[in-house]
Amino acid sequence: MTETTEMIHEDKLPGHESKLEPKPEWQPRYKGSDRLAGKVAIITGADSGIGRAVAALYAREGADIAIVYLLEDDDAAETKRIVEAEGRKAITIRGDIGERDFADEIVARTVEAFGKIDIVVNNAGEQHPDKDITDITEEQLRRTFQTNIFGMFFLVQAARPHLKSGAAIVNCTSVTMYQGSKELLDYSSTKGAITAFTRSLSENLIEHGIRVNAVAPGPIWTPLNPCGGASPEKLETFGEQTPMGRPGQPNEVAPAFLFLACQDSIYMSGQVLHPNGGTIVNG
Repeated sequence: MTETTEMIHEDKLPGHESKLEPKPEWQPRYKGSDRLAGKVAIITGADSGIGRAVAALYAREGADIAIVYLLEDDDAAETKRIVEAEGRKAITIRGDIGERDFADEIVARTVEAFGKIDIVVNNAGEQHPDKDITDITEEQLRRTFQTNIFGMFFLVQAARPHLKSGAAIVNCTSVTMYQGSKELLDYSSTKGAITAFTRSLSENLIEHGIRVNAVAPGPIWTPLNPCGGASPEKLETFGEQTPMGRPGQPNEVAPAFLFLACQDSIYMSGQVLHPNGGTIVNG
């Protein structure tokens, strides 16, 4: 493994969905209505968790998908199978979104396969729990920002020449941006940056007819937390602190990503949706 790969896997991240029990629920909950018919979407972190659920729902609604992932080949292949089972086309692109050159590769391969880009979903991210700020190494701090926010900049920069009027960008921020998180200081800080990036990029692109919005999930059952993204103590009561008293499922978050990508949200840009189990965040 490369040094970067070893860093990512210090906590068994990003984790195999195929090995997770119980399995996250990614299946779309209703029939499609062609809300993304003929569209092409790039989805980072699409091999598992929220990304897989978004890919499945987008495919059901008529989109072809570029599945971007880091390491988990088996999970990416399963997402590809899911998309193709919906009658749509999919390609898998493996690499590190924190690397500038990889963003160029994602865009080049997507355009080569599908001829265009209509939707960019910046979903991939990583987190590492630490009980004290002095426990966060410089390497971890740089790595978390590189993946979570630098990767979004790189991909949007690479995709921008291909995004026409009517295109949509949907970023994944987090409830931790609004509430804070005492064990996820670096992660929650990147999510604050993502929210500011979303609002600022919206202002930058709206005159070109490109909308930019975000989704801020609460605790969602994906490989991220049980594979090292949360402490054992937190996992014991994961999601129970929400007003609904449980964690969410990926297919309870994916519809927010669909809404922001399709024409239903045509008058929305620079906004954040909050599928978080009823937590009031006023933002």
